[in-house]
Amino acid sequence: MMVTCNQISATPYSLPVENSRLIGAMQKHKVLKGDYFQKIAEQYNVGFLALMSANPGVDPFLPELDSEILIPSAMLLPYIKHEGIVINLPELRLYYFVPEENTVHVFPVGIGKEGLATPKVTSYISDKRKDPVWRPTQAMRDRYFAEHGKEMATEFAPGPENPFGKYALRLGKSEYLIHGTNKRLGIGMRASSGCIRMFDEDIKWMYDHVPINTKVRIIEQPIKMSYEANEKQLIEIHAPLSIDSTPQRVQITEAVKRFIGDNQAFWQQLVPVFERPHGLVVELQK
Repeated sequence: MMVTCNQISATPYSLPVENSRLIGAMQKHKVLKGDYFQKIAEQYNVGFLALMSANPGVDPFLPELDSEILIPSAMLLPYIKHEGIVINLPELRLYYFVPEENTVHVFPVGIGKEGLATPKVTSYISDKRKDPVWRPTQAMRDRYFAEHGKEMATEFAPGPENPFGKYALRLGKSEYLIHGTNKRLGIGMRASSGCIRMFDEDIKWMYDHVPINTKVRIIEQPIKMSYEANEKQLIEIHAPLSIDSTPQRVQITEAVKRFIGDNQAFWQQLVPVFERPHGLVVELQK
């Protein structure tokens, strides 16, 4: 299903029926004067890199007027129990499942940059902070000194210079947080020192609605697959996380091979996607 829309607000998705993983629907945005990818990404509450991957060859700063931009707002749920918070690193998305309401809220997130990767863990929300104080670690201060030749402050009070933004949720007893940001461009990108960044309005929603002790699982699933009704087979492929700046190739696992099977038409359809993942849900065509 494809819909065209020029304005949208973040809304919860209904959890799919049993044995289905598909939520949402692809959308198209008609480029208006003054549009650019960061503005469009914020309008539809999707990630910047997700928008770029879905629209290869389009100038993210000067998209052609009246052209159509694909909005990656259809997705397959990750292979994991639908409870609490799930962050799938390769797709740069956070899922918050509310089973009692039969809904899932999906948000774009920023994660750790190469060399400062966000860890894959199972944890919980141990603390919620409004107007958090930022105390950079010694490693952060050492990197800052090496880059700028001067000392970084040991503490940043709430305000525009504080990279935590206005709200933060702590993961267990660790130093990692899900928090807001004073740099909106980092949402939907690998740009942090390991924490999870969200748009200010999204982290405020999380702060208001997510209770203490909510389970958090940070996972790495670049490929998601689903058998849907009417014998449909859907697959969603994201670029694997790289350790450094070298792009990683998609690993075709035994599970992927079984899903695609011996159908050569399926393999031919997916070859360009394996070579250049776009993060869009693909229906395999016989």
